[in-house]
Amino acid sequence: MRKLLFVIMAVLALLIGAYPLIYAFVESKYTFLGSKTPELLHSLIWRMAFFGHIIFGGLALFIGWRQFGASFRNRYMRIHRSIGTLYVIAVMISSVSAVYMGFYANGGLVSAMGFICLGLLWFITTLGALIKIRKGNIIRHQQLMIYSYACTFAAVTLRLWFPLLKNMTGNPIDSYIAVAWLCWIPNVLIAYLINRKLAAV
Repeated sequence: MRKLLFVIMAVLALLIGAYPLIYAFVESKYTFLGSKTPELLHSLIWRMAFFGHIIFGGLALFIGWRQFGASFRNRYMRIHRSIGTLYVIAVMISSVSAVYMGFYANGGLVSAMGFICLGLLWFITTLGALIKIRKGNIIRHQQLMIYSYACTFAAVTLRLWFPLLKNMTGNPIDSYIAVAWLCWIPNVLIAYLINRKLAAV
């Protein structure tokens, strides 16, 4: 079961991690950008933040899952470190962009706060993990990276929760407001349980 869940996580991460590619092939009006006002779309800063967020967030999601698994880490430590460095850089760019974008989130203040909190937690846990590994605290580094990837994986859970709630309620706006919190809080709680279980071993 554990291996099956890992495979499912990896497949979803790869699929959603490649999601930004659609912006190279699909007209903007048929994507998320179609939900934004013309004024916002003409803002160079917002557009830079948006593409920085989806490109580097997609990259972090695409490569981050491979960091888990003791056998891979122990056998390919150099690759693990290289992926880790790229992951941290990608998250730093994407999380800062996400916090900025959060102020313009669809759904108003409640959804904005949800996405801003996610961006801040994503940044803090990833930076904390980097600091801990540089100090040689491997256990704490691993724990914080689990929290970090739980935040990264919000890109997947958002795309699972939103259509489910929208179909159940028939209200896309309220569904999106709920998903601004649902996409990451359960992930973080699962990360907490994983860390608690690992600490008990």
